Amino acid sequence: MASKSSSTPDQSRKARIADMRRAEKSRDRRNKILVVTGSTVLVAGLVGFGGYVLKNQMDKKDAPPAFTMDSVTGVASWDAKKLGRTHVDTPVTYPMNPPVGGDHNPRWMNCNGDVYKNPIPEVNAVHSLEHGAVWVTYNDKAAKADVDALAAKVGKTPYTLMSPDKTQSGAIMLSAWGKQLSVDKATDPRVDTFFSTYVQGAQTPEPGAACTSGLDQK
Repeated sequence: MASKSSSTPDQSRKARIADMRRAEKSRDRRNKILVVTGSTVLVAGLVGFGGYVLKNQMDKKDAPPAFTMDSVTGVASWDAKKLGRTHVDTPVTYPMNPPVGGDHNPRWMNCNGDVYKNPIPEVNAVHSLEHGAVWVTYNDKAAKADVDALAAKVGKTPYTLMSPDKTQSGAIMLSAWGKQLSVDKATDPRVDTFFSTYVQGAQTPEPGAACTSGLDQK
């Protein structure tokens, strides 16, 4: 007696269809993986290229300005780490006027509330700033009443000094180590803020250093 076939033609056809569907699903999964992987690589490449372009453009830019400006208070700030602190016996050319730091004379200006009637050597005044002093300067644009008011304020404030400077741009300028503010009037509320913030403030390279027994040319 002849044996029956292990599967009917209909069963064989269904098996082939099932195999084809499994192969199609497998191919679809493989294609999806390839698409996702390709997209990931493309995005990563674009990000990397964008970063490279940005860095390249930044490298091509000119060096950043010597100071930054506080938009709220108007105080200009220089990077204290880039201000020289070497004691020198030779003249020094400063990039700002009045100077707010840099190499300076070994002897400081007396800055214990000292008011000078004549211009003082910058190289000595900068040394005072290193000790935490605030230096008030003014030119001919400043009203006498404002000059007198500031002189009274300086006279009763340790670690401050004051002197005229006809070459400066602002009528009244307040300088500390790495900091500077220009105002038109002594009544500007930022004057008190500058004093309270920068007299022996956090910017001081040598806090507590002397402001007496220095140079005095009154």
